[in-house]
Amino acid sequence: MKRQIKTWGTLLLGLVMVSTFVLAACSTNNGNSKGNEQPGQKVGQNSEKKDEPKTEEKVELKLGYYSSATTDAKMLELINKFQESHPNIMIKTESSPYNQFFQKLDTEIAAESAPDLWLSDGVLVPKYAERGVLKDLTELIEKDLNKDDYYGLEFNKDANGKYWGVPQGIQIAVLYYNKDLFDEAKVDYPNENWTWDDLKAAAEKLTKDSTGKYAIDPAFDKKKISQYGLTFFSITEGWMTVLKSYGGGVLDGTLKKSVINTPENKQAMDWIVDGMQRELLPTPSDLKSFPSNMAPFPSKAAAMRIGIYVRTIDANAAGLNYDVTLLPKGPSGKRFSPVIANSWVINKNATGAKGDAAWEWVKYWATVDEVQQEWAALGEAVPVKKSVANSEQFLSGAPANKKAFLDSFEFAGTLDVNAVWSEWVGKFGDSINRAFEGEITVDDALKQADTDVQKVLDEFYKK
Repeated sequence: MKRQIKTWGTLLLGLVMVSTFVLAACSTNNGNSKGNEQPGQKVGQNSEKKDEPKTEEKVELKLGYYSSATTDAKMLELINKFQESHPNIMIKTESSPYNQFFQKLDTEIAAESAPDLWLSDGVLVPKYAERGVLKDLTELIEKDLNKDDYYGLEFNKDANGKYWGVPQGIQIAVLYYNKDLFDEAKVDYPNENWTWDDLKAAAEKLTKDSTGKYAIDPAFDKKKISQYGLTFFSITEGWMTVLKSYGGGVLDGTLKKSVINTPENKQAMDWIVDGMQRELLPTPSDLKSFPSNMAPFPSKAAAMRIGIYVRTIDANAAGLNYDVTLLPKGPSGKRFSPVIANSWVINKNATGAKGDAAWEWVKYWATVDEVQQEWAALGEAVPVKKSVANSEQFLSGAPANKKAFLDSFEFAGTLDVNAVWSEWVGKFGDSINRAFEGEITVDDALKQADTDVQKVLDEFYKK
């Protein structure tokens, strides 16, 4: 790989950006789990053996993952079941909350002491792959997996057709809406024919001030908002969806050139800024009044939100009467749903028996229906195996229209992820957020962002 010797020093600085843009978007970590490193424990001696590794040589694997109170117990349970069916493999786990996990991981990579395999946030896979840290899984996938059986494999494929990870769970965005708030305002529920202008028209009828007046009322006071029509946050659950559906975006097909300063992006940004100026959507500073950027929808302070699958957990916990549908169309009828394939990746230094054992774990996760079904029951992600995702087990329960998540794969795409994703997202946000707050014009924001993002790209790709 051309850039295998790229220094890891710059990545430690980049972790600050990752915590801002990735944690809220891709992770279920609630910040309460403590770091741990422990050997897996064998349980039960009578289970039928599955997927035996090629060798009976005793192997110890170090497996890393970011921890979550929602998923930790199930992860350890599945690890124990794997060891039961693979008695020659012992797994030692290394986990900690999201930010700490990836900060420590970068330090370990620099010291060549990283886990043999780990669960990577999907937006970070190119960061490791383009720096020569990961094992190329293309031949193993071709040999052992039927690619047509899975969602998300293609999102770990680079421009040269190489695969660097196997999805563990999928996050894909849809439009969430609170049915009670729509009923109260006497507004029809969203449907699959909505455009972004249709959404804004509905948002005007749903945005309410502290006196109970909606934004369509001349007496509405936009300085005293009690309920937003649409909550809107950052890249994954905010601006990228609008930019892409308007025919714009941030990077070109090579992922090495900025295409920010375009008429399509200006039209999309004008739509966003207009909604924020009218307080139909919260600005970044408005969101600071909430416990978290994710809080408006489950707290009934917003009637709609762009949301990935994991947001169903908070909505269900809050007891909301809600449902989901496809994201709206842009002016030309184009849709875009951002997708994040959180994935198992293997350290390139895991060779020989360790490499074989690491792949056995990845294959176990991807191919054993019981594993997929048990993980799906947590409600943390869309299952990667299509047969499980399309099963009654997954599709039942709230929200009623879960199929919208699966239908969205038809027009899904990544967040223009590359080796310096977190860095360029930070630079883009620095300019765009100023436009959102009304401090600079959309034209100036796009020009500045285009310059700043291209500089980040050139610093990595042209050296």
